[in-house]
Amino acid sequence: MSTHDHAPAAAPASFAVSVPDVPDAELEAEDLDPAQILSGDPVVTGKVLWESADGRQLRGIWQITPGVVTDTEANELFVVVSGRATIEVEGGATLEVGPGSACVLREGDRTTWTVHETLRKAYHISL
Repeated sequence: MSTHDHAPAAAPASFAVSVPDVPDAELEAEDLDPAQILSGDPVVTGKVLWESADGRQLRGIWQITPGVVTDTEANELFVVVSGRATIEVEGGATLEVGPGSACVLREGDRTTWTVHETLRKAYHISL
């Protein structure tokens, strides 16, 4: 096996992707722990577009269908491309996000996401 079989293909240093135009079929299913689901039947999909050599930084597309879920966040900056959600940060703010919203979540933030319309975002995570 080559190293290509173990890691995502290296993306060029600079690239552009039309996030709204990436077909759902190109997004990969992501596991959602049933204990995180508070309401509905949300489905999470995504696609990593770039990963640093040490695996500590990720950039990609993430999508979730309507429902209510909990999460513990990583350091993340994201921009909502489509859809709407209310994100309640335990002990902090309640964030209303929709198309064009830029949001920063801190590592360790405990959140509850109420997804009103299938939400798609472009993200950068630092682990």
